[in-house]
Amino acid sequence: MAGKITDETTVTLSEMAVILGITTRRIRQLVEEGVFQTNDRNAYPLAETVQDYIKFIGKGMSDDDVKIERIRRMSEMKFKKSKADKAELEIKELRGTMHRAEDVAAMTEDLTFSVRAALSSLPGRLAINVTAAKTPAEAAEVIRKEVNVIMLELSKYRYDPERYAERVQQRMSWTGGADDED
Repeated sequence: MAGKITDETTVTLSEMAVILGITTRRIRQLVEEGVFQTNDRNAYPLAETVQDYIKFIGKGMSDDDVKIERIRRMSEMKFKKSKADKAELEIKELRGTMHRAEDVAAMTEDLTFSVRAALSSLPGRLAINVTAAKTPAEAAEVIRKEVNVIMLELSKYRYDPERYAERVQQRMSWTGGADDED
């Protein structure tokens, strides 16, 4: 729709939806109800359709209908906003700047298993050396050294963005990816 708007200016269904701030589905309903007219090319006369819509929402509707229409538009706006918010969160998740609680829990579980494995190996690593110690101080020093080895190993545990990305991809393939409802 380039140039000056005249009485003959026509627009498409999607353009009319943007202009009126309603869905294409609602426009089709209003055509079925006889509120709007389309030409043989399935285009909408811009000026006439806008004027018909103004009449429809102003005079042609009861107070209850106006309230219902307002509620419907508000609900539609909230739905669109929540869909946009969801898409934004999914983008952040794919970029690795936001993590789902279930993924953080899984990564924490991995760390917990690492700690558990390291501590479970401790008795085996200490058994011979502690029994060979001649004094309690020597035994304490052997234990301290082994604990420090384990702590050093655990301190090397790091968040791996690639591993996290793999988890996200796996989860998305399990669930079929993002749901896109209209």
